[in-house]
Amino acid sequence: MSNHSPPGRAERFVALFEATYADLVRFAQRRVPAPQAEDIVAETFLVAWRRTDELPIGLADARPWLFGIARNVILNSHRGARRQLAVAVRLAETAPSALDDDAELVARQVDLTRAWGRLTAVHQEALALSVLDDLTAPQAAAVLGISPVAFRLRLSRARRALRALLGHHPAPTPERHPS
Repeated sequence: MSNHSPPGRAERFVALFEATYADLVRFAQRRVPAPQAEDIVAETFLVAWRRTDELPIGLADARPWLFGIARNVILNSHRGARRQLAVAVRLAETAPSALDDDAELVARQVDLTRAWGRLTAVHQEALALSVLDDLTAPQAAAVLGISPVAFRLRLSRARRALRALLGHHPAPTPERHPS
């Protein structure tokens, strides 16, 4: 906890956490698969911590406020899942025009679709924002709420992961020998 927090801020948050955690997990489990519920609750408390200054006084008012945050986190999660599915569909529909052999084209699409499915959600999102949504690094970074440098790093890692999953390993760099 920050030393710059207003007095009582941390204590109010801890009290809210202790009073609502179990209820919030059950709330999330009714709306998302069980393994995802813990992530939803964690993100909910992260948002609540950031907005602690808006925390209503008294548990009776704070509890629905927190459940509202959880609901929004769940809705965002559903939107993200739909976006990933849409991107996967778009990737499957995208066909390179230079290929003459239909079998090779199909094989590449299958490989790409499989590789895409094995990427992490973070890597998929970075690639989708850059390639499919055609956003610049600063624009994509703004969408994700991170710095452009952090986005470029994330995109670089995503490209590297996709190349590795497709079996496209970069040429080895020559070793340097001290002279």
